[in-house]
Amino acid sequence: MNRRQGLTVLGAACLSLGVGAAWASEEAPEAFVKRITNDTLETIKADKALRNGDIAKIMQLVDDKLMPHVNFRRMTSLATGPAWRKATPEQQGRLQTEFKTLLVRTYAGALSQVSDQVVVVKPLRAGQEDKNLVVNTEVRGKGDPIQLDYRLEKTPGQGAGWMIFDLNVLGVWLIENYRTQFTKEINAGGIDALIASLVARNKTNAKAS
Repeated sequence: MNRRQGLTVLGAACLSLGVGAAWASEEAPEAFVKRITNDTLETIKADKALRNGDIAKIMQLVDDKLMPHVNFRRMTSLATGPAWRKATPEQQGRLQTEFKTLLVRTYAGALSQVSDQVVVVKPLRAGQEDKNLVVNTEVRGKGDPIQLDYRLEKTPGQGAGWMIFDLNVLGVWLIENYRTQFTKEINAGGIDALIASLVARNKTNAKAS
């Protein structure tokens, strides 16, 4: 599977996680993933602006629909690694903002490739814990099926439900991939160097979009 196809799936996935009605606490993880992915594919197929990679509309979709369903703080902290604990609250906030922008801008163009894909959710593997549960799926359309897995955690208390904090596309976990990149930046110049690098990359992506 080539890189373009991988970006296509991850681009759709990064925007798919929050589409749909609020979930019930008793909703099975497979049902949660199936609902949001199917809703997302239909939303993208029906919206020309999303398929064309309209950044403003995509950003709005992420803020309105994605963030409530993703533990983005955990995602950013895991991608940053041990240096996250040493970062100030301001640095942590900037990292989250720039990381979100990087993900959205990097994969926005891939949305234009969504056409006839369907998502098949595989049976849940037994013995998994609610704090680190993986739901395996395949995206099927033209060509070979593409592996797309979701790592979930279940939030406790009122409004409990599933939250997503990592994605696996074609055998590569998003957090692991970015942690390798981030670690190099941090080792070279610390947290501020990583933030500066993300800002620069986002500016470059903005000019290219």
